[in-house]
Amino acid sequence: MSRQAARRLGRREAALEPMVRPANGFLSALSADDYELIRPHLRTVDLPHDAVLVEAGDTLRRAYFPHRGVISLVVKLAKGEHVQVAMIGRDSLLGTLSIMGDACALNTAVVLVAGVASAMDLDRLRVAADQSAALRTLLTRHGLAVYAQVQQTAGCNAAHPVEARLARCLLHTHDLSGDYRLQLTQEAMAQMIGARRNSVSLVANTLQQANFIHYSRGHIQILNLDGLRQTACECYATVKAQYDRLLGR
Repeated sequence: MSRQAARRLGRREAALEPMVRPANGFLSALSADDYELIRPHLRTVDLPHDAVLVEAGDTLRRAYFPHRGVISLVVKLAKGEHVQVAMIGRDSLLGTLSIMGDACALNTAVVLVAGVASAMDLDRLRVAADQSAALRTLLTRHGLAVYAQVQQTAGCNAAHPVEARLARCLLHTHDLSGDYRLQLTQEAMAQMIGARRNSVSLVANTLQQANFIHYSRGHIQILNLDGLRQTACECYATVKAQYDRLLGR
């Protein structure tokens, strides 16, 4: 992690109690033996809004298992545009691909929705994975699930209307955070769906007029999940089905 990223990360950090298993899908899916391999190395950390966990091209040194909050994986383009390619929340972890392959980050990881996570040194998680075939398999399946999301997002941003894409991303953010109230600026939503800010403003107003959301000054309250599901493109259900298949939910 860069010094800048370290400064932007929350200061609170504490060891986990032996009998407490955090509210994270990956950690919950571990057997008792596999969880014990990593439990002594887990620390609870804050995920402040907009904190940069790793920059593209830097070495990822920590794995993050969100309990609350959402991490956005962002690609930075040459002209300065930022486009989100995937999100990670309470169902998975940041670091699967780095554990199984190259620790050099392929994209920038930024906290989209503030929260809390368990974190541990990537090297220690790699050692634990070397000791357990089941842990390696679970890491691989989580990596495949994130890759499936990246693939679907690329197709979605290229082919589907802005309104459908925004509905998809709001639903996914709700699923990952477990919250109906989201702090999302127009800039953040533009990155999420690969669109211009003025397009986001128009579409957000459309969703608000339909009483699907209430939007004001960077704060969104989801009012009608069914309405958003009907507005969203097929990609929301496709990604959800891939996660269910790969992670056995």
